[in-house]
Amino acid sequence: MKVCVLGAAGGIGQPLSLLLKLQLPAGSSLSLYDVAPFTPGVAVDLSHIPTDVKVSGFVGDDVEAAMQDADVVVIPAGVPRKPGMTRDDLFNVNAGIVRNLIGVGAKACPKACFAIVTNPVNSTVPIAAEVLKAAGVYDKRKLFGVTTLDVIRSITFVAEAAGKSVDDVRVDVIGGHSGVTILPLLSSIAGVELSKAQIEALTPRIQEAGTEVVEAKAGAGSATLSMAQAAARFIGSLVSALNGKSVTECCYVQIGEDSRSFHAQPVVLGRNGVESIPALPALSDYEQQLLDDMRATLDGNISKGIEFANS
Repeated sequence: MKVCVLGAAGGIGQPLSLLLKLQLPAGSSLSLYDVAPFTPGVAVDLSHIPTDVKVSGFVGDDVEAAMQDADVVVIPAGVPRKPGMTRDDLFNVNAGIVRNLIGVGAKACPKACFAIVTNPVNSTVPIAAEVLKAAGVYDKRKLFGVTTLDVIRSITFVAEAAGKSVDDVRVDVIGGHSGVTILPLLSSIAGVELSKAQIEALTPRIQEAGTEVVEAKAGAGSATLSMAQAAARFIGSLVSALNGKSVTECCYVQIGEDSRSFHAQPVVLGRNGVESIPALPALSDYEQQLLDDMRATLDGNISKGIEFANS
């Protein structure tokens, strides 16, 4: 399996590349690209770790060479959030980065799975879809917004609140990947009973957990290490699925045949990407209200991405 990381020298890209070097199946290759001139040095550094994963580094104009014939492309490239910034504030810079990189990928590896980490995911994934459609290579089964960070945060916070081991907690998170569009399904966690007060306290904390990190870092960055682990978890699941193991993960994908309809929810991954999308469990009244209330925001984020891609 060839996995390409675009933005591999950044705050997310370096720890993500390290985790992938440690977890990809033997015989895989890891292709690292960034505009930073020291990117080949990151590749050399990682190549000294004794795993059977070959690492190569690319920089500058070599992005097409980095992506050539990749099976999976993961994109954490972009600018990070700073105090006072929302994910939407990142839009203008990061939207252009994703549009350009996906445009190259449409030529270099048109059959690859593309996993978008770059925020705002609610908008950057529709941008990627429009670029791939314009190139005639769009496959809705192979384009993902990585929302796994919302899942691992939910697991951590719920386990703390319920006095459980994180190994015994699974939380599905639906909607999108920004503020009120993040909806953890806390009423239907197997083996965990949370009170109404706990749910109504945990939900906004999960929604604003990224801001918690940005403020704690006092302007020095955003969630990089936890995001790297989340992305590595998703890519690990995706690679396992492409190799024949059915895996279920929450991610942001096109739902149905409407190419303007994107939603995060549990999906079954298989050899061709999205294999199926199971029905959601019954939502509580509180969750249903939050889902209804977020729709206009999420639709606006999607429209903003589509309009950008086609402008």
